[in-house]
Amino acid sequence: MKRVLPAFMTAMALLCTSAAWAAATITIVNGDPAGVGFNDATAVAPVGGNAGTTLGAQRLNAFQAAASKWGATLTSTVPIRILATWEALPCNDGGAVLGSAGALEVFRDFPGAPLANAWFSKAETNKYVGADVDPSTPDIRARFNVNLGRPGCFTGTPFYLGLDNLHGAEVDLVTVLLHEFGHGLGFQTYTDDETGEQLDGVPSIWDYFLLDTSTGKLWKDMSDTERAASALKSGKLVWNGAMVKLAAQTVLQQGTPVLTMLAPAGIAGIIQVGTASFGPPLASPGVTGEVMPVVDTPPDRGLACAPLSPANALAVNGKIALIDRGTCTFVVKVKNAQDAGAIGVIIADNAAGAPPPGLGGTDPGIVIPAVRITLDDGIRLKAALATRSRTHSGVYANLGVNLAIRAGTDAAGRVLMYAPNPNQPGSSVSHYDVSAVPNLLMEPSINGDLTHEVIPPRDLSFPLLRDIGW
Repeated sequence: MKRVLPAFMTAMALLCTSAAWAAATITIVNGDPAGVGFNDATAVAPVGGNAGTTLGAQRLNAFQAAASKWGATLTSTVPIRILATWEALPCNDGGAVLGSAGALEVFRDFPGAPLANAWFSKAETNKYVGADVDPSTPDIRARFNVNLGRPGCFTGTPFYLGLDNLHGAEVDLVTVLLHEFGHGLGFQTYTDDETGEQLDGVPSIWDYFLLDTSTGKLWKDMSDTERAASALKSGKLVWNGAMVKLAAQTVLQQGTPVLTMLAPAGIAGIIQVGTASFGPPLASPGVTGEVMPVVDTPPDRGLACAPLSPANALAVNGKIALIDRGTCTFVVKVKNAQDAGAIGVIIADNAAGAPPPGLGGTDPGIVIPAVRITLDDGIRLKAALATRSRTHSGVYANLGVNLAIRAGTDAAGRVLMYAPNPNQPGSSVSHYDVSAVPNLLMEPSINGDLTHEVIPPRDLSFPLLRDIGW
């Protein structure tokens, strides 16, 4: 069964094509009108291995380079067609949509399908069928920002059109293309991550691999309401695929900063943290201690915006202080706790949202570690502290780097997916989480340190495609 995805138009203008030949053939279908995008005749000097002498030719060469990289990685006897245009996309000097791409059509229950009752991209469907299931329609639709670098659109920061990744302060086009082509090949869900509604009531192939570790359920087994809630569970939504899990052991850095709750047993586990730009970085084995709240603002809140009272100071001396966000800066709060004898600080957010952002500020006089946790985690921690005495809580934690957990995975080694709260349409769920170290190509933002690789040991893009059948 075929389903045309409503987010993309199928009309096209076949002006010119280019192909990359390897394990798969990827053809770029030029959909630009005369004088625009690929057809821009503005003279330019060759740059970074890109020998084009017009702006349009250099753009097309960059597309060919990205197509060649994916073509050398994939296996399919059916050419993959990408309809591409250069357009005015949302942009200002504070942020820009660099580009977008996705499958134009998805299919299920086709001959040779690796899994029944699941939607697959057209490009992957063609691979299994051995022919183009809809020759009238390209496989992928791609749009890229023609205004990047012009006044009012990341002014002075255009796409770098070189092929050598030596982009400096500019935005490397080949990297952006590799990312967006990845989406079109199948690195995306066809389930609505805001409402949880599946396309025609049928799971995306992604739903068979998205696991909510807080419920133990795969997305394919959830209700719409459960999926919508799961898409907001930063640190709890993981990719449950064997290829990605195995590759993560060679790609991702060992060790990640966390708050580890040690006791009592009812709250034991790992809590995501935002780290501080001041004080010592979290380390291994880290700082272990009893957690005690600062209580200086009724009802039962502690802001630590002034030197702690004698009772508060006695409570947190030699312990990890729990402080509420609000009213004053993070450095003021942590310095006041440090002056009272605290060995570390946990700051609980006062607004909903996940993952917890970092703690900004500068104070060279701060010598104890500090982290930020979400409002929800703060509420749970406070509940565990509710039965404390004046000087003891019985709640113990460690602030440190857990070497058993790779940066960007959960404790079981499964790679985290991007599940921020609030939801970010177009980014949530269809990307790896931003906690991965090193940065991955398929994170929601393009980072300047990315390579042009899509396979281990440099990246995890292709292992996920392998999990879904490529």
